[in-house]
Amino acid sequence: MPRIALITGGNRGLGRATAQALIDTGIEVIYTHRGDPGEKIDAVALPLNVGDLGSYAGFETELRGVLADRFGRTDFDYLINNAGVGHAGKIADTSVEAFDEMLDVHFRGVFFLTQRLLPLIADGGRIVNLSTGLARFTGEGVYAAYASMKGAVEVFTRYLAKEVGPRGITANVVAPGPAATDFGGGALRDNEQVRAHIGGVTALGRVGEPEEIAGVIAAMLGPGTGWVTGQRIEASGGMLL
Repeated sequence: MPRIALITGGNRGLGRATAQALIDTGIEVIYTHRGDPGEKIDAVALPLNVGDLGSYAGFETELRGVLADRFGRTDFDYLINNAGVGHAGKIADTSVEAFDEMLDVHFRGVFFLTQRLLPLIADGGRIVNLSTGLARFTGEGVYAAYASMKGAVEVFTRYLAKEVGPRGITANVVAPGPAATDFGGGALRDNEQVRAHIGGVTALGRVGEPEEIAGVIAAMLGPGTGWVTGQRIEASGGMLL
């Protein structure tokens, strides 16, 4: 029976790198996107706006159809809550609209999509929620709202781990540090001055690559991490230690 992972926001960035990493290990992948599925890979792409809770019923119906028709199953094994949106700004400058969008995607979406999908996750499965290194360090000090949402996700994950533990399901957080993706406008990927600055405050002396974060997420789904649950694993290259 194939192992199946569902990744939200798997069309680009860390989500796409994670999808490819899992495919490379023989895991079947279903990923969500908000209208652009990205470059074609050997996976099933389903549209979903994680911030729109009213769309979950239709998404669940479509997901059940894919599980039955393509894989001959009624459940899946791994949920990776990766979808995200970022707005930088000092507390004094953060708008209600930007705050609410991040709240909908990063916390309400993670909480209620997980709630909706729990009956479809196989016993013995794994859940990985994405946080951020910015929940530990403040960096440039312009991500208070974004990091606060991720801090809420970390608390949620501990409670989730306790609740799903009797089913043999683990729930953990992977908290990436700065990685070279298009997130936040792509400065960490494209701006050499920004990259050099980050490298200067990181133990390993450089910005991370998406594949390195994907490798950590994949490891949390592997056979050697089944005794780890309710934990936060930071993959930041030792930033601001």
